[in-house]
Amino acid sequence: MKQLLALFFISLFFSETYSQKVNTQDSLTIRSIYDMALLNGKSYEWLDYLSNEIGGRLSGSIQAEQAVKYTEAELNKLGLDKVWLQPVMVPKWTRGFKEYAYIETAPGTSTVANICALGGSVATNDLGLKAEVIEVQGIEDLARYGRAQIEGKIVFYNRPMRADLIHTFEAYGGCVDQRYSGALEAAQYGAVGVIVRSMTLRLDDFPHTGTMSYGDLPADKRIPACAISTNGAEYLSSALKIKPDLKFYFKQNCKVYPDVQSYNVVGEITGSKYPNKYIVVGGHLDSWDLGDGSHDDGAGCVQSMEVLRLFKQIKYKPEHSIRVVLFMNEENGLRGGNKYAENARLKNEQHIFALESDAGGFTPRGFSFDTDDANFEQILSWKPLFKPYLIHYFEKGGSGADIGPLKGNAPVLAGLRPDSQRYFDYHHAESDTFDAVNKRELELGGATMASLIYLIDKYGVVNEVSDIKN
Repeated sequence: MKQLLALFFISLFFSETYSQKVNTQDSLTIRSIYDMALLNGKSYEWLDYLSNEIGGRLSGSIQAEQAVKYTEAELNKLGLDKVWLQPVMVPKWTRGFKEYAYIETAPGTSTVANICALGGSVATNDLGLKAEVIEVQGIEDLARYGRAQIEGKIVFYNRPMRADLIHTFEAYGGCVDQRYSGALEAAQYGAVGVIVRSMTLRLDDFPHTGTMSYGDLPADKRIPACAISTNGAEYLSSALKIKPDLKFYFKQNCKVYPDVQSYNVVGEITGSKYPNKYIVVGGHLDSWDLGDGSHDDGAGCVQSMEVLRLFKQIKYKPEHSIRVVLFMNEENGLRGGNKYAENARLKNEQHIFALESDAGGFTPRGFSFDTDDANFEQILSWKPLFKPYLIHYFEKGGSGADIGPLKGNAPVLAGLRPDSQRYFDYHHAESDTFDAVNKRELELGGATMASLIYLIDKYGVVNEVSDIKN
């Protein structure tokens, strides 16, 4: 009995010693990742070029094509094992000449309003559109007014993002339906146009665009849709209370073209032990055209590229194959994410983990995970390793739009979660520019992503997808 107890305590001692050794080793590796990112980072330089030399990268545009060529060339410079372009057909929508709008309270008395066309909207006619306005607080409000009060008018959706919600993405989700489906629903009641309050908590003069859909509505029934700045929305709402029969005029010149070919940009470090098991990190290369797409999602792209560069710089040789994927067409179609997942299924590629950065280049706080309890518990055990870097948010939740189609293939999906309080100040607006990105915050995000991927690569996942062949 004494011998058994002695063996037990010896085993326990060596087990604890080994655990401490492993944790120390992990701590040192993660420290080296952060040091390399902060002292010798590349992400800010890459973002500078994407933002200031190329600019907004709307799917199907020349700028999107330039971004594909630039990032492919930069990935080739890193000495990766493979770099390639994955073809994908994407929609092509152009804004045309700058939109113009005014609020007319009396003949000859008007106030200019800051608007922009919603992505995918049809144009007004050549002379523009002028009509009375009916203000509603969301799609559900339409039924309350009915066709009798809506027909022939412009519907003004003025439901704001809720300022009392700490998680700003929750506030965004609570009102974005009026942007996406507002024109489709209003057209059913005979509306002739749609104005949508911009999706931001900030009061300013920047209209925020974003994708919208007409569903299966016939082309001749589609009505033009625009976003108005929050200051403009406040003014219009106040003016309607005083002058309910005021008129709103707007003109926009957008156009939809046939689909064109573009590409996902993919780079890979082939795994030393499990070359046929894949870890993916990525962001979307396309952006809206109003700003230069620095936060949405140039930041996520360069952070993802930085993950592979950091591993090369610290001479870490991953056991699994690690891919960076710069997805095309997240903003108005998700074609890139769907194409990557489709190809993975056709090739029977087994993905164990996918991480996306698409919430801005702000200070990283942690991650949200779409996975089962067993995998989540393993990830939680690594949380102390991130404490020195003030990374504390490890919660179950969503991951990212572009990696979402991998669900069912990859057992763990994750999204980087930066501080989100300022994100919607810039999201889809002209203000989303390079000067709004802090270099240090951007670099911390890339290092945080690389650290999580290092741990996933080293320890694997608890439950792998079993029905996909190697």
